[in-house]
Order: sequence, then structure tokens, then C-alpha cells
Amino acid sequence: MRRVLVLAFLLIALALPAPADTIVLKSGRRISATNVVEEGQRIYFETPSGRLSFPKSAVERVERGGESVWGGGSSSDDSQKVDLAAAAPSAGAVIGNEEIARATVKDGALDRTFIAKLESEAQGGSALAVAKVVAALHAAAQFELKDGKVDAAIEHYRRALSFAPQHVGALLSIAHLYLRKSEFTNSLAYLERANQTAPDNADAARLMGWAYYGMNKIELAVREFKRAFKLRPDVTTQQALLKAERDLEIEEKFKKNESAHFKLSYDGEAEPGLAREVLKRLEDHFAVIESQLNFSPTDSIGVILYTAEAFRNVGRVPGWAGALNDGRIRVPVQGLSSMTPELSATLKHELTHSFVFQKTRGHCPVWLNEGVAQFLEGARSAEYAADLIQLHEEKKEVSLATMEGSWMGLSGSGATYAYVWSLAAIEYLVRSRGMEDIVRLLDRLATESSMEAALRSVLRITYPELEAETIRYLQKTYAK
Repeated sequence: MRRVLVLAFLLIALALPAPADTIVLKSGRRISATNVVEEGQRIYFETPSGRLSFPKSAVERVERGGESVWGGGSSSDDSQKVDLAAAAPSAGAVIGNEEIARATVKDGALDRTFIAKLESEAQGGSALAVAKVVAALHAAAQFELKDGKVDAAIEHYRRALSFAPQHVGALLSIAHLYLRKSEFTNSLAYLERANQTAPDNADAARLMGWAYYGMNKIELAVREFKRAFKLRPDVTTQQALLKAERDLEIEEKFKKNESAHFKLSYDGEAEPGLAREVLKRLEDHFAVIESQLNFSPTDSIGVILYTAEAFRNVGRVPGWAGALNDGRIRVPVQGLSSMTPELSATLKHELTHSFVFQKTRGHCPVWLNEGVAQFLEGARSAEYAADLIQLHEEKKEVSLATMEGSWMGLSGSGATYAYVWSLAAIEYLVRSRGMEDIVRLLDRLATESSMEAALRSVLRITYPELEAETIRYLQKTYAK
């Protein structure tokens, strides 16, 4: 009976016509569309004319049901990625040396001989020669970033700083790249140098705000966001400040605790014994996930235990969400006095998101992130396999490709379908290919331009093939 009800629940979600979304362009134009998804730097959508897209830079916001669900200040599960992308500084390293920058990249490749020549000339300390080599190395870093090679870009900026240790543009650029990697302590070291050289630089203050936020030093984050907004008022900084102030207001009276990898804040109403159990269980989960994903986050991870009411006041949390990870793990624990299997699974699920975000540098599609998190927490597809098989036979399943962007605008039924379909795909991949291939896929996403490209290059499979193989796996494994 339960399975029949679940199937009916999913069928209702899929049988209803997709509500029209409204894409609002920065020009003021409004476009009615369906299946609006964010892929890389473009917003894709469907109209009677077919599937179309706009660059994200041209889109002011996307409205669903009158509510904005994508825009410059998203509070969704991938808000950290969006905010840091918006926080990218202007390096200012090429101004006056545009010819040098153009000569650095020839025929789609770096001219390393040219760079080496400039480095040799700069050894003498001439201001002009140093300016030229910094411009060239900045151009080289930007070239590497186009292919997602963050570590290579960092090395170019390090070389630039060896010639010009106080170059603010290079300091801010390398700090921003460390922020993208969630290496907040490394980022702050360069930001402090930039701040000493240019104490009135708004970009330095704003990035310091994000570094402190990532290090769970919220009071310092608020201070820096305020300073940045005073130096240069803009919407991005204002939204960052409001986010940090909201957290600070909620957490001011929270108690604190920490362990090797976590900094925990918890509501005074929570049991101190529960807080200690949470830290211990998180450390246990950390060791397991570290081994399974062959990766270890470098900085402490923030964890906040809320009452149910305080959790709902965190921001735009959908009603179906039982926890949240927006760079910090946020879990409601009201009514609990000790660890339960459900709380343990939730903690492992949310901690997996922290690992995946950092491992892929924020480039992981939501369906893959959620599928991996569910699988590692111990969920399996037995309960929903028959439902998914029937939906496939009736040609009512929805492609995983439409689930790459944020799920925060989904209804409860839509979220249920997205979760079970994502779990099924990851379960199939792990069972048929092994966790090693999932690890390789996550590694590739840190540098690959799209999920589909990563699937083809790592697994030699396309979305339709993955979906068909997943259904065959469910039929073989669970169909009676």
C-alpha cells in the first residue's frame, strides 16, 4: 500500500504541466519559459520555439510562481558558489601592458619562452620589466582558468608575487582562487598582505569577509563586509553583509565547541551532551568520507545546531528541507537529547556535501551531489525502484540533465522525485563501476566545463545512456 501511495505521489508531481517561469533580463525584457536550468555560465530554458539560452550576465533573475529563485543573491544550497563568483576582484595587472598580455597567449597556447624572457629581464628589478612580467603572468593565469586549472593559475600568481610581493591585484587574485577552493586560511594570508598595502581597497575587505565567514569567524566577517560596503556600496556586498548579520544575530547567544575538523555552535536549549555526541559522530563520518572520496578539506567546517524555529529563520529554506549546507552544516535538533540513527545519517549526508563542494570547487551538479550524499549516508533505492521503473515504462521520467541547478524552488513532490532518481543513478554507478569512478568524476568536475562533458570523458557515457542503464539496474536488482 505504501508503494502505491508513493507512486501516486510521484505521478501527480510529473503529470501536472510544468508551471511557466519568467526570465527577467537586465534589459527589462520578461520571457515566459519552462524547465529553466543553470548550466555553467548560461541559463537554459524551453519555449515553443525550442531550447534556448542566455548568458548569466544578461539575466537579472528568474521568477517561479512570483518568487525569485535565481539571481545575484541566491540563498540556495549553492549560494556559496554564486557569492564567491560575484566576489571576483579586478586584478588591474594588465592596464598599460595589453600588448604583453596578448603576446603571452598565441594560437590558443601559452608562449612559455616569451614568459621566461620577461622573467629573466625582471630579475634586475626594473619597475617596467616587473610590470611586464606581472601582466604576462596574470594573462597566463586567466588562460589557465578558462580550462578550470585553478592550481596552475595560482602558480602563475605566485610567480608574479615573487617579482612584485605587494602587487594588490595579484594578491587579491590568488586570495580569491583560494576562496574558490575553500582554503580560507591560505586566502586570508594573502588578503592581509593586500590590506596592509591598500587599506582602503573594497575588494580586499569584501574577500576578507568571505574568508572569515568560511573560517566561522562571523563577527569578523560582519566587520569586513561593513567596511567593504562603506568603501564601495554595492548589492553583492550588501547581500553578503545581511547574510552574515543574520547568522551573527541568531548565533550570538549560542554555545561553542570544537574538534579537530569542526567548529560547532548550538542553541542554548540543546543538550550539551548532544553537542559532544554530534562532534564525535562527525569526526567518525569525516574519517569514512575522507577515505571513500580520497579527499580531505583543509579548514575547519562550521556546524550549527538549531531549534526548529531558528532553523526556519536561517533564510529561504524550503519546507521539505530537514537540514541545510550552504558552506556551513545547519541542522535542527529540537527535542533531541542524544544521538539517533536519523540524526547520524543527516550529519553524514550534509558533511558529504562539504567534501563534494570542496573537491569539485563548487562545480558539482546538484543531482550528483545529492545522489552521492544519499548513497554515503546509507540510503538505497529499494523503496522507490518499482515507482521509477513504472514511470520509465510510461515515459514520464525526467532527465537528470534538468536537475543540475538548484533544487530550492522545487515543491515537496518534485524534490522527492529528484532525490530518488539521483540516488538510483549513483547507486547504479557505484554498483557497476565502483566508488573509484565516482571519485574520478568528482575530480574531473573541478576542471571540466560541463557535467555532460565530464560523464563522456570519465565514464564514456551520456545522460540518456546513464538513465537507461540505471533503469536496467533497478529492474535487475529490485523488480520482483
